[in-house]
Amino acid sequence: MTRVDSEMIGRRVAEARVRAGLTQFDLARVVGLDRSALAKVETGGRRVSALELARIAEETGEAFEWFVTDPPPAIVSYRIGVGAPATSSIDRLIEQVARDVELVQSLGVLDVIEFEPFDQPADVAQAESLAATARTTLGLDPAGPITDLVTPLADFGLFAFAHNLGVDAPDSATTLLHRGGVSVVNSDRAVGRRRLALAHELGHYLLADEYTVDWRVGAWPDSQRTEWLIDVFARAFLLPVDSLRSRWADLRARESIRESAVRAASEFRVDMSTLAARLSELNLADQEELSLVRAVTTTRADIIEHDLLVAHDLEGTSLPRRYEKAVLALYRSERISVGRTAELLRGTVDEAALPQLPPVHESEIWKFVS
Repeated sequence: MTRVDSEMIGRRVAEARVRAGLTQFDLARVVGLDRSALAKVETGGRRVSALELARIAEETGEAFEWFVTDPPPAIVSYRIGVGAPATSSIDRLIEQVARDVELVQSLGVLDVIEFEPFDQPADVAQAESLAATARTTLGLDPAGPITDLVTPLADFGLFAFAHNLGVDAPDSATTLLHRGGVSVVNSDRAVGRRRLALAHELGHYLLADEYTVDWRVGAWPDSQRTEWLIDVFARAFLLPVDSLRSRWADLRARESIRESAVRAASEFRVDMSTLAARLSELNLADQEELSLVRAVTTTRADIIEHDLLVAHDLEGTSLPRRYEKAVLALYRSERISVGRTAELLRGTVDEAALPQLPPVHESEIWKFVS
């Protein structure tokens, strides 16, 4: 990533200050500047020292490098396109995560698969076909439920992170990197919706959409056709036509609509809205049955009586295991510091819990002297 000039740093200082809810007077006082000096910094009329910028970073809660390096090109393109300097919580997080992944990649421990982007589906049949192709491409069972969604995507080059961004934040977002891509899923949502959101982001990644933020995954109307077809792709990816049709027929032959829905949603790890939408697409239930499915809530008693699987995908703050292993490999080879390791693992492992490294023998000191 390239360094940025004083004007760009100034804009980022202003953006960070606004996001932190500070006035110029408030921030200037903490940093030890006159308000007029900070105003000049924000317009690029005055250079900011490293110490001043470090204090600004600490006070606004931003990483130091956020002010002095360019974000991934797709994020720059997105911001220029919308013309808005302020970003939502998910924009901010995905930029931080993208920087982290690109740093780890730059140190040579996180290779990704190169692929030619797929054509955008023009209709439902093409969305269904893309879902089947995606399963094959990712090395998944073409018909069965996907028990682990994050790992095969990371192996393919799409690194999925989760964080609780709150009820008012979007469901998910994706951005392309120089190599591969990053998705962020809002873990405030129920697990079935989180999985649907990530499947939806996979659709964007396969189509090589540069930057996308999704507020209503699973609920896009036909009028917004591209997003709606990616919703169709996501449902078909999680609920393959042949296996769902066969399993639903088997369940309905011996159980009530409610019990059938509880079992199917658990086995395929989807929420009831997603299951109902998929049953509707495949004409496997009438309107009355679909209404019943949408109204079902899986209870603790259901889990006990039916020995149901309880999914925990993308729960809380979670990172792809492949990325975590790469970070720890860099730590063990002493290419990144203890503090940087904890930062890259986004607080899921604190410094005290990291493995102890062997002491450096005194004869090895010479390898650090040029």
